[in-house]
Amino acid sequence: MINFEGKRKGMGEKEEKEVMELALQAGHLLLENGAEIFRVEETMDRICRHYGVRSGNAFVLSNGIFATAGSERERYFAKVQHIPVSGTHLNRVAAVNQLSREIESGRYTVEEASQALEDIRNMPGKRKITQVLASGVGSAAFCYLFGGNMGDTLCALCAGLVLYLYVLFVSAPRLSKIVGNIGGGALVTFICSGFYLLGAGAHLNFMIIGSIMPLIPGVAFTNAIRDIADGDYISGSVRMLDALLVFFSIAIGVGMAFSFISRVTGGALL
Repeated sequence: MINFEGKRKGMGEKEEKEVMELALQAGHLLLENGAEIFRVEETMDRICRHYGVRSGNAFVLSNGIFATAGSERERYFAKVQHIPVSGTHLNRVAAVNQLSREIESGRYTVEEASQALEDIRNMPGKRKITQVLASGVGSAAFCYLFGGNMGDTLCALCAGLVLYLYVLFVSAPRLSKIVGNIGGGALVTFICSGFYLLGAGAHLNFMIIGSIMPLIPGVAFTNAIRDIADGDYISGSVRMLDALLVFFSIAIGVGMAFSFISRVTGGALL
């Protein structure tokens, strides 16, 4: 829970509403792109303080913002926005964070800040080819760091490339989070097991561990711990549960694939 104390007096009802809408939209944009609770609160605080909202309150959860303003001297404002738990886009988080500081330095009117927020919302994401290549390189790097040799690393590279093609064109647009991550874990296991049985890789465990890393919600898990450490227990618990659900789904997919391959090959992987 935060309380905004502004500097300016005599704001009209329309101006105050515009400021609160601006702060709420900035908080929405941060929260839906993976920002921590304290960052959302701080950004809303900066915006409201600069534009002179004398009273206001915001209650921020991991999937919603409750914002109010008003006192005996001011008109009342109240609004609730539901923000589903979704992916992480740190470039947008950084852009909104920078915008709040530029607002505080006096570089934007309310209208200009609203347009800047809309521009940030419409920022293009990374190209799909870039995401696929990053997944492959990341998988290979993690495999090598965990102790894999050059053959294992190349196998993890291929598995990571195929995995993110699956994520972009099958899992994300068509499957739920649980089913998609189960399928991703199983896909990686099948690919790495195939390379292992063909003799292309020597350490199946390192190949699989490296290849599933693109599925791991590391930012969400870290933010959950930070929220809990900051005393935001509800939001931290929700994010922690969401991250653990992904972990368990991946583990189920890997286990199912191992079980199937072991039955087909008569335990050749053991």
